[in-house]
Amino acid sequence: MTALSRSLDVGGIRDLAERFDYFILDQFGVLHDGTAPYPGAVDAVERLKAEGVTTLVLSNSGKRVGPNEARLTALGFAPGIWTHFLTSGEVAWGMLNEMLADPSDLRCLLISRDGDRSAVDGLPLRLTHDAATADIVLISGSESELHDLAHYRKLLEPAARRNVPAICTNPDKIMLTASGPCFGAGRIADLYRELGGSVRMIGKPFAEIYDAAHRLLGMPDRSRIVCVGDSVEHDIAGGKAAGFSTALVETGILETMTQTEKSGLFAQHDATPDYLLARFAW
Repeated sequence: MTALSRSLDVGGIRDLAERFDYFILDQFGVLHDGTAPYPGAVDAVERLKAEGVTTLVLSNSGKRVGPNEARLTALGFAPGIWTHFLTSGEVAWGMLNEMLADPSDLRCLLISRDGDRSAVDGLPLRLTHDAATADIVLISGSESELHDLAHYRKLLEPAARRNVPAICTNPDKIMLTASGPCFGAGRIADLYRELGGSVRMIGKPFAEIYDAAHRLLGMPDRSRIVCVGDSVEHDIAGGKAAGFSTALVETGILETMTQTEKSGLFAQHDATPDYLLARFAW
């Protein structure tokens, strides 16, 4: 029996809504491809709301909740059709806000996307562009369409040599862009480790973000929750480790993979999804 055959194919989100009261939804690769919603995705979220299902959009975005909700709205999702929204950037911001003294004299090298500063706005940190003077490195995004890994290696080497601690608030190693899949912030975090630095990862598949999501949902019985995602490494492995059911959507980063390649991922991460969906549609 193959790994794929151990997953139950379901016709659509409606079938899962008959089984579960709480949905934890990935956004990139499930709800949209970075430029537009997937066909049927907006309707499916609206129908979940109409059915009284509680939805939590859970994203490995180094940006905080506000910019992410604004992006979904700009893509055509009506504001408020999801019940909750949580990002790894939001979880990290809250953690840092509790940890840092005010005022803090820490200098932060921020690696982000599109000039986003939401990961540090309101925190008692001083930004620096020079890794040689940084006290902490915060990796919240990747601009791999503009810069290759050699660029990030040169940028980060001075901090790694000084054993400056790093936090990565977006563990995704692959991200979807208008020009296709590119390396994500998680790959930059791997590079920092290769240079000898230490990195704390916040986001899927790590427990911290799932604990925060469970609290946000009101701590319901885990058997009533299903995690829907397109990444075996992040969404499926993370959801299963948290004790939730999992559903793999075969869009996003899996769209061009063969069944054999998908089975290989299940084995590699010891994470076979409970359910398979061709796409996120009712």
